[in-house]
Formats: sequence, structure tokens, C-alpha cells
Amino acid sequence: MPLDTVEHETAPDPTWTILWLHGLGADGHDFAPIVPELVREDWPAVRFVFPHAPVRPVTINNGVPMRAWYDIREMDLANRADEAGVLESVQAVDALIAREGERGIPPARLVLAGFSQGGAITLAAGLRRRVPLAGLVGLSTYLPAAHTAQAALVAGAQAQPVFMAHGTQDPVVPVQAGEQSAALLRSLGFDVDWSTYPMPHSVAMEEIVALGAWLSARFAAA
Repeated sequence: MPLDTVEHETAPDPTWTILWLHGLGADGHDFAPIVPELVREDWPAVRFVFPHAPVRPVTINNGVPMRAWYDIREMDLANRADEAGVLESVQAVDALIAREGERGIPPARLVLAGFSQGGAITLAAGLRRRVPLAGLVGLSTYLPAAHTAQAALVAGAQAQPVFMAHGTQDPVVPVQAGEQSAALLRSLGFDVDWSTYPMPHSVAMEEIVALGAWLSARFAAA
């Protein structure tokens, strides 16, 4: 069964999809309000798809069940992510991408985006994409299991441009983790647009404006 989703279409008969993954403990409604802030008048019709992560126990939160793309075992980034959970969520995202294809939106006109834990899934999925997407967006996030990135990388995945942005005052995912992930992706051959903003673990209006410009370039390049 595909994940349940919240959807918003900016106009009838969308020709593009932005698939957006929320952070730990949130749900698909979390980023839906961003649509009017992000969308520009000259954009093609876009379907925004905001899936709900499955509910699962999260170790660092005393095993309390909540919506999570994977278990977080400890705060240390090297061992934070439950790798089996990451791969399970990558498969769930791939199923949503396939569903968009059935609805007439091919991978070349789909952007995968995510915040925090959702961004980690976005980057992990991007490494493994045999059919490249139009772009990857990772906000306030990092690449999980970085030590396996080279082995996980699929030939041709580097064709996907990447937008990454991070808060310099982020207490949840340190900005250095984002910087290291951006540098790793560049070393693997990805074109990464990296920016920082004076904010905590959140989203800033200036960041949304920059993301809008980056998305405009993706639409124009198609």
C-alpha cells in the first residue's frame, strides 16, 4: 500500500510533481502551508505531494511511537540512522514516484524534497536513483550512512542537481553535518547548491525565495 498523502495542485492537469517529506514527529500537513509562499506565477502546473511517514518507535525519544522515516538510535550522526529503516523508506518513496509516473508525471519532471529526517531520505534515495529525478532538495539535513555512500551510488544518479540549505544555529542537525554531506555529494559528482541562513532547525523566508529560484531553473531546463 502506498503511503497516505496530502496533495495540492497549483492548477488543473499538473505537469510537474514536488514530492516533499516531513521531519521527525510531523506529518504530511507540516509543509503544506509553504506552497503559496514558494509558488511563482510563471511556474507550470505543479502537484505537491506530502506523504505521511509510518508511525514507529523512536529510540532517542524513549521508544515513543511517532511518525518517522527511520528510527533514531543515538544523537551521534555516524550511528544516528537505522539503515534498514532508511532503505525501507527509500522503497516507499520510490513507490510514490512510480505512482506519479502512472499519473503522467515522469521522473524527469519530479523533484524530491525533504526537511530534516525527510531530507535524509531524499539524499539517500537520490544516490540510488537509476532513473534520475529533476532535482533533490535537502533542508536542514545530512546524508545518512555516509560511509556507504560510494557503494550505494548508482551510475547516472549524479545527473540530479541538489539544493541544500541549513541553519547556522541548528541544535538538531549541526550545520557542519550538512556541510560535510554537501561536500561528500560533490566528491561523488553531484552539482550541489549549498546555502546557510542564521536560523535554528527551521525554514526561513530567504531560504524559500532561494529554493523558488532554484526550482524555476529546473522547470526552465526541462
